[in-house]
Amino acid sequence: MLRNLMTLRQVSQRAISSSTRRPLLNKVPDKQKIFQEDNGIPVYLKGGFGDNLIYRGTMVLTVLGTGYALYELFLASMPKKN
Repeated sequence: MLRNLMTLRQVSQRAISSSTRRPLLNKVPDKQKIFQEDNGIPVYLKGGFGDNLIYRGTMVLTVLGTGYALYELFLASMPKKN
């Protein structure tokens, strides 16, 4: 029994330690080309669809939040009716 456990331990250690790593591709030069192009697009939108979606969502939340704050200030400035 102990012999089987020791064998299993050795096999599991070999399998983990002998695995090779995949080489990672360097994506920085590609991103630099995209972000350094002079194509009239602001840098905060050059990342693609995701950047555009985040930007528009932020603008919508900002406008709605400002409108709501102004509405609440208007309500607070009016006298209460009895």
